[in-house]
Amino acid sequence: MLSGSCLCGAVRFEVRAPFVDAGYCHCTRCQGRTGTGSSVNGLVDAKDVVVIEGIDRLCTWQPDGGFPKSFCGTCGAHLFSGVPGGPGVCGIRFGALRGDPGIAPRFRQWISSAAPWDPIPDDGLTRYPGGRPG
Repeated sequence: MLSGSCLCGAVRFEVRAPFVDAGYCHCTRCQGRTGTGSSVNGLVDAKDVVVIEGIDRLCTWQPDGGFPKSFCGTCGAHLFSGVPGGPGVCGIRFGALRGDPGIAPRFRQWISSAAPWDPIPDDGLTRYPGGRPG
């Protein structure tokens, strides 16, 4: 089990199973949400993500054609893509974790949207011009 939280600690969660994959996303949504060139996320079955405190502090944005994005309404820290405890997959922002996720990023997606001011390193990770298949 791995714990995580937002910056102010109002929202706390647990990841109760190992991540099945992890990667960088270079899409314009991640750039806008993070203020950086990419975000790094671990993917896990959503049923294995449990919000243990502050569910009333979560705010969620549902973009057209995308997964819901949840963040703390108090400090603004971005935490999840998908629905914790719900169906499908949940993406957890690695920066919100309090410990070693046990997996390193394996891919880079949406490199066609990569910010020109943030060069993608030649790191050998699988690259996808759009979203990762699967």
